[in-house]
Amino acid sequence: MASSKLHLLPLLLAALAAAADAATFTVTNKCPYTVWAAAVPAGGGKQLDSGQTWTINVPAGTTGGRVWARTGCSFDGNGKGHCQTGDCGGVLQCTGYGQPPNTLAEYGLNTPFMGLDFFDISLVDGFNVPMDFLPANGGAGCPKGGPRCDADVTARCPAALQAPGGCNNPCTVFRTDEYCCTGSAANTCGPTDYSRFFKGQCPDAYSYPKDDATSTYSCTGGTDYNVVFCP
Repeated sequence: MASSKLHLLPLLLAALAAAADAATFTVTNKCPYTVWAAAVPAGGGKQLDSGQTWTINVPAGTTGGRVWARTGCSFDGNGKGHCQTGDCGGVLQCTGYGQPPNTLAEYGLNTPFMGLDFFDISLVDGFNVPMDFLPANGGAGCPKGGPRCDADVTARCPAALQAPGGCNNPCTVFRTDEYCCTGSAANTCGPTDYSRFFKGQCPDAYSYPKDDATSTYSCTGGTDYNVVFCP
């Protein structure tokens, strides 16, 4: 009996460690209008009227995570419908990424690199609402704090990138290697006039796919986070 208990001990310790490193994401809508918050792979989706908050528990080790706001949505009683921006296949409970343009909070928790969390705000899929993505503990264990994108990018969007309810990234519009950092430009792409526009509006955010140096943030594993729409 004692031996079997000893065999279970490492599993118990691993479970406790995983629980300790899980994160709570608090998503708040400060926009003066309703948004339909989306979060994958943890969360799904939820209607948030102005001033409302949604709490998401994200398991340790989650990668490829995204949180975003959908706007101009209409759903029926079965959660089927459509959104003007950020739509995720016509459902309230998202299981896949949203349709551009949408401002993205991206994250990976407890990564293999020293167990750190890495997170960012990305405009690589365009912009639909201002956003802050900040550690909830005031930045302890987070050397740079967190990113903010508080500008009304839609109001200043270049004509070629304008979209209903938002501002597209040039990759979405033109689909060229230069703007998407694909194909012949996969390893050589750099800033463009359009990406410089986005960077000028939101210096903390990704303005094109290779914009890592000024746009990636990190915290120690187990940090909780606040995502605020229209801060």
